Amino acid sequence: MSEMTLDSLQRRMRAMHSLYYQATESMDLEHVNHFEREGVLPIAFSLFHYTNMQDVSFMMLTGLPPVWNDDWQSRVQMTINDHGKHKTVDEMIHQRIGDFEAFKEYMRTVFDRTEAYLAQLDPADLSRVVIQRPFPPQVASTYSARVAADVGITVLDGFECWLYQHGLRHMGEIELARGLVGLGGMTS
Repeated sequence: MSEMTLDSLQRRMRAMHSLYYQATESMDLEHVNHFEREGVLPIAFSLFHYTNMQDVSFMMLTGLPPVWNDDWQSRVQMTINDHGKHKTVDEMIHQRIGDFEAFKEYMRTVFDRTEAYLAQLDPADLSRVVIQRPFPPQVASTYSARVAADVGITVLDGFECWLYQHGLRHMGEIELARGLVGLGGMTS
């Protein structure tokens, strides 16, 4: 069963990543950085937040350091060099991408690394616990804590919650925001 689960996860991650590629190829910097109104996050927030969170979450799942560093920041030129998980909407409405082509390169680097890791993952590793119970306060209130097994959050839980489900949530925001900038949705 774990081989089938891993195969499904690999296919779903590739499909979700393909939506991000499709979205970014059909937008330009003006679309991504569009400011609709107070309280509405720009597409730049959703794109960077999700990609950077995948990068950081990957470290928790694999032990490998994130890709994002000062060199990427100087190339991508995020106005706020932070994924914003612990910041308010009022702070993050100012998020903008400076170099969209460099951002897309960063995104592809993160996504390719995740897919390559999943391609070589031993299915038995899906049950490895990455955060044991009892959870620290910062984790206890998360969706992944609700999903977690009795022993804690497993590699499978992490990939499902932190990468896949989180990515689909932000893709939904991106699809909605595309309508605000005059672009259509991508899926039915």
